[in-house]
Amino acid sequence: MSNLIADWRDRPTHRRVWALAAPMILSNISVPLVALVDSTVIGHLPHAHQLGAVAVGASLYTVLAWAMGFLRMGTTGFAAQAAGRSDGAALRQILLQGLLLAMGLALLLGAVGVPLSGVALHFMQPSPELNQLTRDFFHTRLFGLPAALASYALVGWFLGTQNARAPLAILLTTNLINIVLNLWFVIGLDWGVVGSARASVVAEWCGALLGLALTRKALRAYPGHIVWAALRVWQSWRPLLGVNRDIFIRSLALQSVFFLITVQGARLGDATVAANALLLNGLLLTAHALDGLAHAVEALCGHAIGARDRLALRRSLVVAGGWSLLASLGFAALFLFAGHLFIEMQTDIQSVRETAFIYLPYLAVLPLIAVWSYLLDGLFIGATRAREMRNGMLLTVALLLPFAWALSGLGNHGLWISFLLFMVLRSLTLGTLAWRLRRNDGWFAGAAH
Repeated sequence: MSNLIADWRDRPTHRRVWALAAPMILSNISVPLVALVDSTVIGHLPHAHQLGAVAVGASLYTVLAWAMGFLRMGTTGFAAQAAGRSDGAALRQILLQGLLLAMGLALLLGAVGVPLSGVALHFMQPSPELNQLTRDFFHTRLFGLPAALASYALVGWFLGTQNARAPLAILLTTNLINIVLNLWFVIGLDWGVVGSARASVVAEWCGALLGLALTRKALRAYPGHIVWAALRVWQSWRPLLGVNRDIFIRSLALQSVFFLITVQGARLGDATVAANALLLNGLLLTAHALDGLAHAVEALCGHAIGARDRLALRRSLVVAGGWSLLASLGFAALFLFAGHLFIEMQTDIQSVRETAFIYLPYLAVLPLIAVWSYLLDGLFIGATRAREMRNGMLLTVALLLPFAWALSGLGNHGLWISFLLFMVLRSLTLGTLAWRLRRNDGWFAGAAH
């Protein structure tokens, strides 16, 4: 206990955590703000199926894009450890490999996205109006996928070098452009649901191009040259691809849980799927804010592991963990006492409002449960311990399935109870794996070289 108190009182660690976390929280919050603007703009159109189309279409796109989240997470861990070793050549190789992977995967996902979306909509059994609008929205969003994946790699790389200002510039530029164009395209030009998708595509390309421009300045701090011949050797790709494979499997399992919420909600009616989307915007707001602290954990823990500094590793976890807990308490209070205002801001469709109000208590509880998994994710990513993350997520989903099946008869209440249970299990499995690695000194044994 005395060590924990001493770690918490270490002011330099607080400064390092917030130097990274503050810009990332600011930029991360802009992501769910875009979803809130989407919901607010579309939610004030006359029909529930228009809001539902954005919810379902965005969910389909998110399954594809966020399943590629390893492009950010894998890049951060390797870049942080390379920065800890002051290895400029490795940093250049990691950046280029991340961008090449992003382009290849965007082409692949673009080719399979359309038929896969048709299969998903078939199982959802949406109304005819919701079905057609969802297809229009999703097909338009696919044009922004290469830029979105490139931005993942760029943000991850910048974070690994402990540069939080560049991700702030990328994400704020992307999301502010998205918000402005959303208002213009949907309300000003009356393009409706498709206008919202077009706004996202333009914004994603603007953000990716800005990120590329910022890499030149960032590389000056780490002298070195790209070893072009290494890019043609399988061995140079193997560590990154191995970590990315495991994070991909983990992310796919995670996104499947969120996607199933949308699928089950769609089966319960247009008002329910729309209400769930508004509530999940609250979770997105919480998750992206707390992820700012998790990103600080990724960069600081990865750097400490690269430098083999056990004290810095422990202090980073204690300080970031303390602030994460305080932030989660704040969000829980926000949704508990002002949740109705949060819903009313997003839509004036009475049936959607009334449905969302019923399930607000679940949203208030979520931050207190989910905070630990976000923090532990940051530790595992910084340590490039992707295999353990993968195993923990697969175990969580396997443990959840029988409970979700038993609760399915409770309708949307069963859906939200299952989701809360998922977050509990996710934190417990990651915590158990982290404890075992600490006992065996596995954090430093797993460092990338």
